[in-house]
Amino acid sequence: MAGLKNSPTPWPTKIVVHTRSRALELEFSDGRNFRLPFEYLRVHSPSAEVRGHGPGQEVLQVGKADVTVDSIEPVGNYALQPHFSDGHSTGIYSWDYLYYLGHSHDRLWHEYLARMEAAGASRSASAPMQSSSLKRPGH
Repeated sequence: MAGLKNSPTPWPTKIVVHTRSRALELEFSDGRNFRLPFEYLRVHSPSAEVRGHGPGQEVLQVGKADVTVDSIEPVGNYALQPHFSDGHSTGIYSWDYLYYLGHSHDRLWHEYLARMEAAGASRSASAPMQSSSLKRPGH
């Protein structure tokens, strides 16, 4: 994962799913702790559905403010696969990607909010959205 190549990625020593506060709590072997909201995890899914198959193919995820996690499955000894309440379940979150999401939370969240604003989109599933601004670039 970008930014973590110079040293081995720490591994999680504690993983807690907080259903009421809708967050995934992770403690890593280097002592860092992160609390990642479900919405944040969902909009930054590593799946092709969200990231596309190459640069410029990313799909802005809108209306995810109330998303929850129905279940989380381990993937080998290297990742987690959450099943979100909106039906999304194809993202496999490796330990290095989860660490990256935690370490980069503030920057990534602000960038996401800026993209939402530029698109005239809403985090709320019930808010009206400008359909023309939600199309992928080039479509």
